[in-house]
Amino acid sequence: MTKTLRAVSMGIALAVCSSPSFADDLHQIYQKALEKDAVLQQAIAQRDSAMEAISVSRAPLLPQINLTADYSTIGSNRDARELDRGTATLSLNQSIYDRSNWVGLDRAEKVASQANTNYQAALQDLMVRVSEAYFDVLSARDQLEFVQATKKAIARQLEQTKQRFAVGLTAITDVHEAQAEYDQSVADEIVALNQLENSYEGLREITGMYHKDLNVLNTERFSPVQPDPKQSSDWQKMANDKNLNLIISQLGVDIAMQDIELAQSGHWPTFSLFAQLNAADNDYDLDAIGKSSYTDNVIGVQMNLPIYSGGGTTAQTRVARANYVEASQVLNETYRAVMRGVINAYNNVKASISAVRAFEQTVISRESSLQATEAGFEVGTRTIVDVLDSTRNLFDAKSRLSDARYNYILSVVQLKFAAGNLSEQDIILINNGLTRPTS
Repeated sequence: MTKTLRAVSMGIALAVCSSPSFADDLHQIYQKALEKDAVLQQAIAQRDSAMEAISVSRAPLLPQINLTADYSTIGSNRDARELDRGTATLSLNQSIYDRSNWVGLDRAEKVASQANTNYQAALQDLMVRVSEAYFDVLSARDQLEFVQATKKAIARQLEQTKQRFAVGLTAITDVHEAQAEYDQSVADEIVALNQLENSYEGLREITGMYHKDLNVLNTERFSPVQPDPKQSSDWQKMANDKNLNLIISQLGVDIAMQDIELAQSGHWPTFSLFAQLNAADNDYDLDAIGKSSYTDNVIGVQMNLPIYSGGGTTAQTRVARANYVEASQVLNETYRAVMRGVINAYNNVKASISAVRAFEQTVISRESSLQATEAGFEVGTRTIVDVLDSTRNLFDAKSRLSDARYNYILSVVQLKFAAGNLSEQDIILINNGLTRPTS
């Protein structure tokens, strides 16, 4: 069981943490997106339409029954006589053989299968978009937090520098340097705030509502691991069998082939059975004639053999064949794009794992460097510029570490999407690695 979950989650080893009632988590937002996302709703409507089209295509294969009736009164100015006439016709037509109808039904079923696959692809795409939008917000929050922390640290250093200048321990240039860095941090904060607001809009576009309070990544228990399976070729094989965009393109080729058969069916004869029951009732305004009525019935078989239609059938066949070539090339293009997407996502997962580990060490080194620089500044061996640079370097490393963590998660999602096996279970497993925000 553990091995299965490991394979499904693609190695996202994240802890199960409870969510606060006042904050949305990834899975909750995904559930809302299932109801509100306009792209998914379009795919659902297209699927439903294609399913109903099967019944439309099946209809010509079933009996066609019609009833017509009319009633009329005929009068004459010459002798003031009238004739009341009523007729009714019940007709039945049953197709015995019409190749275009059968090919049309097969085509409609293929189109419905393609539409259903497109719906499944839209579901997976929604998981990707929700994940990207969600972690864009978390990333923007982290960036704002780091910028504000940098601003706070620089403000403290600016105040200390002013005090040192007041007692003659430092030059005015140090004050100017610190002030310039502080002003830059104020500008950075404005940019970060704007980026955060824009990221909220990304989520709102999907669900139609704002999500200001979100659960955050539990960084204490976050631990990226290598892809499973470990070889990129295994992921490519998986994508070759399961990638939904590839399946959609293959169905497009099948539909194009049936379009050729549909066009060629214009050369084939058709056979149908017909039956008709006629009834009439005449009421003459003459005693000598009175009323008359009759019924008759007709039954037979009709054949229609196309001999020449102005070359239209042949031209339609050539059009269908050209469309088949186009569909085949779309499939070829999709295959190459999918294989490239798998390799890119696989490499991104591997790179993000290394990046997380590297930036974790970088943060430790930057913290030690800042402490040493501040100590050197106190004894006069380092300048305020060195301190400011070390401060920025520390928070820059923390920012890069944050991005590397999110990139890892999103790269895993992208890899599973490219392979065609991304599911809601993956969203749940990622969601289990989120925790209540501390502030």
